[in-house]
Amino acid sequence: MEGIVIVGSMSTDFVVSTSKKPKQGETVIGDSFEMTFGGKGANQAVAVARLGGQSGLIGHIGSDHFGKEILTNLIDNGVDVSGIDVVNGIPSGSAHIILTEQDNSIVVIEGANAYTNAGWVEKNIEKIINSKAVLIQHEIPKEAVETIIDICFTHKVLCILNPAPARAVTQSVLGKVNYLIPNEHEVEALFPNLTVEEALQSMPNQLIVTLGEQGVAFHDGEKVVNVNAYKATPVDTTGAGDTFSGAFTQAITSGNSLLESIKIGNLCAAISIEKFGAQGGMPLLKDLKQDARFQANWML
Repeated sequence: MEGIVIVGSMSTDFVVSTSKKPKQGETVIGDSFEMTFGGKGANQAVAVARLGGQSGLIGHIGSDHFGKEILTNLIDNGVDVSGIDVVNGIPSGSAHIILTEQDNSIVVIEGANAYTNAGWVEKNIEKIINSKAVLIQHEIPKEAVETIIDICFTHKVLCILNPAPARAVTQSVLGKVNYLIPNEHEVEALFPNLTVEEALQSMPNQLIVTLGEQGVAFHDGEKVVNVNAYKATPVDTTGAGDTFSGAFTQAITSGNSLLESIKIGNLCAAISIEKFGAQGGMPLLKDLKQDARFQANWML
């Protein structure tokens, strides 16, 4: 089989750092401005590739200067870009981020990412069914996500859904996913009538809830297991969830247990937030193996 296929968004991140987040109608003076690479699909593809995984991304960029730079960055990071198409006359996706007090607020503009529809998924079906795992998110159209899940379910391909940004998903669709990785806010959209603990109980060994500084929780079939986060000094939390999702996918497909894969994801996410940019702090495999917190028996 091929490697890990990620179907998702690509963007340029426009990041403003400020000591004070503006209120409605307020103007504040910022501290700095940076342009970095992002988009949940691109982030997760880069996270997998940097950890030594065979990573391929399916999606769309615009015919603008930003699209060319996005593509070059993916190639430089070792991502297979043969599933990426250029949409003429349409801008590439963008994210506009306000970074303050070690937290962030984000406005996403879809741009060319909106063209990653069910039809484009069908055109790339061979890549999907010949992969060892498919990782998807919610920054592409809903029908594309559901088509991918159906294809993976039919062809018995490991399917991992990171349901961000939050939106409602039917339980019949969720039931076809092997692993579901929301944060606690996204759990509310997916399971509006359940507490986090009740949701975990309803999907043992499938639902993996990321809780920021509180780590990660899942249900092992008998009880809720809380996996502590690794200590880190945050510089920029943008992309931490994508780093976790990519690292978890690479770990679980490398033969690690669910618990050990979560621990690897936690460690990679902790490392990632200590540098600026969604992709800037994502660890390389050689650096991860040199980290004192990385256990020699983990397989990557």
